[in-house]
Amino acid sequence: MLQIQHLTKTYGDKKAVDDLNLHIAPGEIYGFIGHNGAGKTTTLKAVVGILQFDEGEIFIDGVSVREQPLVCKKKIAYIPDNPDLYEFMTGIQYLNFVADIFGVSADDRQERIRHYGDLFKLTADLAQPIAAYSHGMKQKLAIIAAWLHQPQLIIMDEPFVGLDPTASHLLKGMMREVCDQGGAIFFSTHVLEVAEKLCDKVAIIKQGQLIRAGTMDEVKGDDSLEDVFLELEGESC
Repeated sequence: MLQIQHLTKTYGDKKAVDDLNLHIAPGEIYGFIGHNGAGKTTTLKAVVGILQFDEGEIFIDGVSVREQPLVCKKKIAYIPDNPDLYEFMTGIQYLNFVADIFGVSADDRQERIRHYGDLFKLTADLAQPIAAYSHGMKQKLAIIAAWLHQPQLIIMDEPFVGLDPTASHLLKGMMREVCDQGGAIFFSTHVLEVAEKLCDKVAIIKQGQLIRAGTMDEVKGDDSLEDVFLELEGESC
């Protein structure tokens, strides 16, 4: 589903991402773990085609992000850590705008907007301007927008920040549902307990370099993910 091969991104003389290799297969929820500044967001932005990279290749379902970015973008959805929504629009206008971009039919969008709006208890607020939304409401709207065109691969940067416990639980279920239907999820998080319970595989990145990756059992063994993370962070200092 997603192949990252020898990805390198440099800012000045600093390598934000250094020769990164990862493979996310269909059906996998893949967690991406690291401290702030480790290279997580840079990697995710390169994957979704909004950040040019210096070396390497990224393939989504066998298609090169560098050579065919529009084809790739139709297959994916991206939720950044701080969704930058069009605040002059109402919630429903924004969702219809996104649905238009991806060519979602009138019947399908109506059904999905109603379903996810009711799920997140946002339906009653969709007529309100986004400028009046709280951070949590904006996050929920971004999630609904991401799911509208039924993407094969969903990329999320710290998706649980700002969500209440109920919304977090709903999102986890939606993520698993995508993977059960043959899709894949690649998301960054600093909440290690969430990653440990939710992810099929995890990758730990430090100063732009991958320091461990694999299934949860391969990465943590009999220890907690937190213990392994702190130990690896200490080793590579």
